[in-house]
Amino acid sequence: MTKEQYHKLRSDEHYYGEYGQQFLSNSNISTLLKNPLALHEPRPNSPAFLVGGYFHTAILEPHKLKSFKIVEASNRNTKAYKEISGGEMCLLKSEKDQVDLMTEVLLDNDVCRGLIRGSSVEYETPGVTTLFGNQWKGKADIINHEEKLIIDLKTTADIEKFRWSASKYNYDSQSYIYSNLFHGYEFLFMVIDKTTKQIGLYDCSPEFTKRGEKKVEAASEQYDLFFKNDNFDPKQYLKTETL
Repeated sequence: MTKEQYHKLRSDEHYYGEYGQQFLSNSNISTLLKNPLALHEPRPNSPAFLVGGYFHTAILEPHKLKSFKIVEASNRNTKAYKEISGGEMCLLKSEKDQVDLMTEVLLDNDVCRGLIRGSSVEYETPGVTTLFGNQWKGKADIINHEEKLIIDLKTTADIEKFRWSASKYNYDSQSYIYSNLFHGYEFLFMVIDKTTKQIGLYDCSPEFTKRGEKKVEAASEQYDLFFKNDNFDPKQYLKTETL
């Protein structure tokens, strides 16, 4: 990764904007595998995405929390919410309170606090690497240099089902990509249950990461076919499979 790439990708404006679109990322995996032509379509904002962003900011960049607009309303369909929000997606006070509690629980845990607030720790660190002939980007939530760990923060609706969520939401391909972005460091998911506030630490087996590698390879093949093959006509594309 060049210095220019590093400094630009540290900015969310560039990372998620036009500059960042020259790179593939783990968030593209599902689209490339299911509907490649939708690759560069803007993703609509959602309450879950907003709550996740607030949680990450609370842990990693608490000085930026003031940028979130909080509305005290029971839901987003009320007159009060619509008047205050002005049409933009805003955080409900109840959601803010839930995230504040999750943040407190996580940082009250000695092990988690030590990993997050260690003496040699970086936050929101970008990386770029080449995989299967394409450039891939990623931004590590936490890099703990002392423990040689890449730590990714996740929330879950049911921590007992996180193992299955990890496959469904392509956390396996994330582990493969990030392990290549930051060589020599192990990948660790730090997960908190939104309901019970239970915490889980999940490292990645070679088998889990290998499954992720296969997804990245398949996604790269789709990208090459749809976007790098001048002779390809997407109207003629169809899936074939034996049941």
